[in-house]
Amino acid sequence: MSAPDDPTPEPKPQGAALLRDAALRAAVVACFVMVVVALVQGNGDAWLLLWAAIAILAGFVVAGPKRSLGVGARSQTSKPQQSSIAEAVLAQIPDPVILVDQRAVVLEGNKAAYGLLSGLKTGHPLSFALRSPDVLDGIQRALETGEPLKVEYSERIPTERTFEVHLGPLQADAPSTGVQAGVVLFFRDLTSARRLEAMRADFVANASHELRTPLASVLGFIETLQGPARDDVKARERFLDIMKGQAERMKRLIDDLLSLSRIEMRAHLSPTQNVDLASIVSQMIETLSPMARERGVVIQAKLPGQPILVRGDRDELLRVAENLIENAVKYGESGGRVDVEIASIGPSHGEQGPHVTFAVQDYGPGIAPEHLPRLTERFYRADVAQSRDKGGTGLGLAIVKHIVNRHRGHFDIASEPGQGARFTVTLPEARS
Repeated sequence: MSAPDDPTPEPKPQGAALLRDAALRAAVVACFVMVVVALVQGNGDAWLLLWAAIAILAGFVVAGPKRSLGVGARSQTSKPQQSSIAEAVLAQIPDPVILVDQRAVVLEGNKAAYGLLSGLKTGHPLSFALRSPDVLDGIQRALETGEPLKVEYSERIPTERTFEVHLGPLQADAPSTGVQAGVVLFFRDLTSARRLEAMRADFVANASHELRTPLASVLGFIETLQGPARDDVKARERFLDIMKGQAERMKRLIDDLLSLSRIEMRAHLSPTQNVDLASIVSQMIETLSPMARERGVVIQAKLPGQPILVRGDRDELLRVAENLIENAVKYGESGGRVDVEIASIGPSHGEQGPHVTFAVQDYGPGIAPEHLPRLTERFYRADVAQSRDKGGTGLGLAIVKHIVNRHRGHFDIASEPGQGARFTVTLPEARS
């Protein structure tokens, strides 16, 4: 059985267009010659003029209709117009969107997709830029079943992020529309939602443990004041001072937990403003100097005379300087001195470009080696009793670490027992 004829008209070859143009030019030239001959003879030969008119009409009939109707122009411009509309729509979608064909080769992607996957290139397999077996297998399943599905994709560099990928299959349409079979990948960012879930769990677990002791202490003193010590003035004054200290401890703990939560919520968003790190550290030294004098500690600063610009959040960097300098004063006060230094350096930690170091050195008892790897964990203390006596919450260095990570920097701790401790923050230097 022979296959039915394809109703779609085939495009005419380019040679036909050239023949039509040549015929038109020949007809016009012949017409012009005949008209000139008739005028020169002056006999008004009507038949000659009639043939001239017929030649003109024949030339336009042979070469004109296709061009006048503009069929060729429409067929050539329809696909570019559709492509430009698709690109404009994709550009307005804030989430990453990628279109691949049946072989998982990238056909199109929006700006957010190229920002998420640095190796993404049109015309190259998606696996070159996205090494996720779940997503690549999901593309094949969507093509086989013709049904949309969802898979999860996670990346851990430079920060941990999680996406829900919607895979929508596209069925091939008529050739004239230019739609071919493939899959649309839509990435929905779940990072903030997952961080919020983790922070809620951490808050319940840690806050309930850390708040239980001061809260029980406050309740116990209240019961004592309402009972046996109701009329004891001296006991009432002493108990009220203890209750005030416990309430302030709970307030500091809640403030630190809220600060850590806010920082973690924005951990995947790098700061975009340039700030002067030297002025930030100088301001914090001035703020903490009265507390240092009360404890008999001298803060010696070695700061550059010119601004040192880094790309960062001023409030968060103030918090970094406050936590490091205050910890050095409190826990290293036996050394009597704290050194604060800012210096510009070259490439650091395997990263190119200029960097800035902010270092705080104390000369106190130091930290045992077994504690160093865990100092930046939440609620971890090398000496629990000493930390609580000095008003520590166990969250200060965890806050520093998360802020430095958000600024795409590095936080290092070096210490030896009896020789103090040195805390160093390294950040990429910003161009002025």
